[in-house]
Amino acid sequence: MSQVPTIVDSHCHLDFPDFEGEIPELVARATAAGVARMVTICTRLRNEPSVRAIAEAYDPVFYAAGTHPMSAAEEPLATVDELLKIAEHPKMVGIGESGLDYHYTAESADIQKQSLRIHIAAARETGLPLIIHARAADDDMARILTEEYRNGAYNCVMHCFSSSKQLAEAALDLGFYLSMSGITTFKKSQDLRDIFAAAPVDRILVETDAPYLAPVPYRGRRNEPAYSAYTAKVGAEVFGMDYAAFARQTTENFDRLFSKAITKVSE
Repeated sequence: MSQVPTIVDSHCHLDFPDFEGEIPELVARATAAGVARMVTICTRLRNEPSVRAIAEAYDPVFYAAGTHPMSAAEEPLATVDELLKIAEHPKMVGIGESGLDYHYTAESADIQKQSLRIHIAAARETGLPLIIHARAADDDMARILTEEYRNGAYNCVMHCFSSSKQLAEAALDLGFYLSMSGITTFKKSQDLRDIFAAAPVDRILVETDAPYLAPVPYRGRRNEPAYSAYTAKVGAEVFGMDYAAFARQTTENFDRLFSKAITKVSE
């Protein structure tokens, strides 16, 4: 029997109420689909203990922590020291998600920018990758990422990338990564697939953003880490690769960026 190619779900939210009481089954289904590792994302630092507990309980699960831009005005402003302290945990592998969202929360743009710069400073100091959420804020996002990079290098992934070609190019020019979500599988997303196709394949990750944005054929339903395989199969088509080769490449990319997550999982 042939082995299922190994992939990584680089961004999910296992602590959300959608998954309450089901995490053992979710992790088992993901493993069966070839998803050997998952990064669950804390979006409000007051929830960090519960997100950390999930990572501690399941070998394939790692975590990241930060303040989501849509929550930036509702939560205490994070400090670099606070993020550095959290980053000491062996399974805490990324800073964020942070970023800018002017689609829903444009009124809090100033505090979002301040929060973003704090998260960048923490990523720079820890060496952990920054996880960016960007929506309807391409110009400010490109400007801040570039300004801050000139102040000192850091690593970054543009999570669930669905922004403009210009923002993709700005991120790639800085050596950053783009992450493919279920949006890439949607029929209407040809322009997005074209943006990915023009990117270096060694700068591509795969994610679910579960419980959101389930890929075809589950679009409109609750997403879960196992479904990252469907996005990866479309990714392989975008890059003209067979699935096993694309799975291997994106796993290598993840290991390069999230180097702290190269930890042996239970066999």
